[in-house]
Amino acid sequence: MKIEVIADSLEDAFIAEKAGADRIELVAGMLEGGLTPSYGIIQQVCQALTIPVQVMIRPHSRGFVYSSKDLQVMIKDIEQCKKLGATGVVIGVLNESGKIDEGALQELLHASVGLDVTFHRALDESRDLFEAMEVLQQYPQIRRVLTSGGKDTAIKAVNEFRTMQKQVGHKGPTLMAGAGLSLDNISEFLAAFPAKEIHFGKAVRHDSSYEKPIDTERIKKLKSLVKSS
Repeated sequence: MKIEVIADSLEDAFIAEKAGADRIELVAGMLEGGLTPSYGIIQQVCQALTIPVQVMIRPHSRGFVYSSKDLQVMIKDIEQCKKLGATGVVIGVLNESGKIDEGALQELLHASVGLDVTFHRALDESRDLFEAMEVLQQYPQIRRVLTSGGKDTAIKAVNEFRTMQKQVGHKGPTLMAGAGLSLDNISEFLAAFPAKEIHFGKAVRHDSSYEKPIDTERIKKLKSLVKSS
């Protein structure tokens, strides 16, 4: 079981690693759902940490439909992530119809060769969750998919997770559960769906707020709960 924690600063990342996080998702603009962080932060975090760092590639918060100019920015950001030492990138693209934008996805994947790729919760905004998963599993370069199972919280989507797992089998991308999981419900969720990877944001922060720093004790408690589940 791997625990991924959202960080938006070097201090965040240090605290998460020390507390036992297995991987960092490095972002800016957490209140906007996560945006691409500055090159300075990417470089600092990647040089300082020993655990993997996945960098969010998202140029704006106006949904997940991107223009050709947006894509060029994203490609440049991915190229910089390679130079700055990131382990991987976090991407997600839809078209106006709510389907996976395969043309844009292929461009981003081409730029991401050599990096560990996560497809993010754009999946949960797609018009058909399972149709989108069928598309994503055709791209072996995508190592994992971050999803809430199409619901506002993962705890409400156990049946969807089970169906997606049947879709991807053992050869498809890993399903990383995120959104709404906490100390209070993680054991219940894992009892119903034994996820291999879990993603935490507010749940590991003081007062469960993105405006507060990461709480070391919350991560330690989560690791203990996950281990016993």
